[in-house]
Amino acid sequence: MKIALASDHGGVELKNEIYKYLSEKNIDALDLSPKNISTDDYPDFAYLVGKSIQDKKANLGILVCRSGIGISIAANKMQGIYCGRIVKPLDAVHASHDNGINVISLSGDDMTLKEAKEAVDNFINSEKLNDQRHIRRYNKVLAIENGTYNEL
Repeated sequence: MKIALASDHGGVELKNEIYKYLSEKNIDALDLSPKNISTDDYPDFAYLVGKSIQDKKANLGILVCRSGIGISIAANKMQGIYCGRIVKPLDAVHASHDNGINVISLSGDDMTLKEAKEAVDNFINSEKLNDQRHIRRYNKVLAIENGTYNEL
């Protein structure tokens, strides 16, 4: 498994700690934002992580900005990228298991390192889409994405 990580300037510290944490666990992590400047823009980093997943250079992605909101919106604009903003560690379990996400976004301002590590562990280790009702819902999301959704 390979995990792509990136952050804008608002998430550098948390992203660096997560990268170090993954490395200590011998998880192959790819830091796509090794240098940041105060005027960088979160969509650029969402794109880098999303593109790495689209190109199969990574299996999963982790994004960090100040709130985790903007970067998740940008990531979700990419075909095949399903990003969930994680507020508490248990969100990562539900988002992976129930919603089939392949990217998480975290808040560099509001999440502690302990919470972030737990969320990352939950994201990596959670069972993915194994229940028919969640698969049915996921398929509807895919239909919305590709323009074939039929309204109720």
